[in-house]
Amino acid sequence: MSKFGVMVMGPAGAGKSTFCASLITHLQLNRRSCFYVNLDPAAESFEHTPDLDIRDLISVEDVMDELKLGPNGGLIYCFEFLMENLSFLEEALNSVTEEYLIIFDMPGQIELYTHYPVLPALVNFLRSPGNLDIRLCAAYLLESTFVVDRAKYFAGSLSALSSMYMLGLPHLNILSKMDLVKDQIRKKDFKKFLVPDTMLIEEDPAEVEARKAGIDYQAPVESDEKDALMSGAGFKRLNAAVAQLLENFSMVHYHKLDCTDEDSVGGILSYIDECIQWAEAQEPKELADEEYEDDE
Repeated sequence: MSKFGVMVMGPAGAGKSTFCASLITHLQLNRRSCFYVNLDPAAESFEHTPDLDIRDLISVEDVMDELKLGPNGGLIYCFEFLMENLSFLEEALNSVTEEYLIIFDMPGQIELYTHYPVLPALVNFLRSPGNLDIRLCAAYLLESTFVVDRAKYFAGSLSALSSMYMLGLPHLNILSKMDLVKDQIRKKDFKKFLVPDTMLIEEDPAEVEARKAGIDYQAPVESDEKDALMSGAGFKRLNAAVAQLLENFSMVHYHKLDCTDEDSVGGILSYIDECIQWAEAQEPKELADEEYEDDE
């Protein structure tokens, strides 16, 4: 029988471990079994103790001390070492039955999801019928506060698209930490960010305010070199090109996640279940639209 799993990934600080903890708590409250795997060799603490921890095999701290590598080089070395010792995963996961949801808590180094080949190789091993035969999906988290800065939002969306292409898994893109943007953007305006759109470039608040003040927003302002670069016409064209690329592929769209809201966590779980075909008759659970609208 196939096993079932989800790889929780995304850039550093996106709330991956917090989501894993909330998901585990939700599963436990609903009397559903899970198996928690930490694959971040640089992790420090957890709300729930992992059932399997890569740090029992190798850690970034040990690699940095012994091989004198930096954090990123150390993490890549850890994953290459894991690929040479896949029995570490196989022996622990072989006994996990189809009743469990296997949750893989991944590291935040973005190069793992964009261009380095080690993660696709790991995914192929986990999914292979000759090995563990896990029905996997990816849950890619991007911090919702990025919508305040259009450049960060489109850069994060591009990394999500890259990971979709690299891994070839059923894929959920999630805007996490929704509780942090409640006072920064109206809820109904937030809907514009669920699907990346080139029009969001033109609606950048900084540019709108500049036009109202009669300022040429494309011209670099008098400031230090970095600020001038980040506010110039070339930077705007780059963002527009990234937005157009995302629109051309039309593959990235987001679900909202608030880990402090049990219904929000349950909604994301229902989409995970649909991706991995946990229950064929189950429909994804969506919060009603009115719950996201401002009061009149």
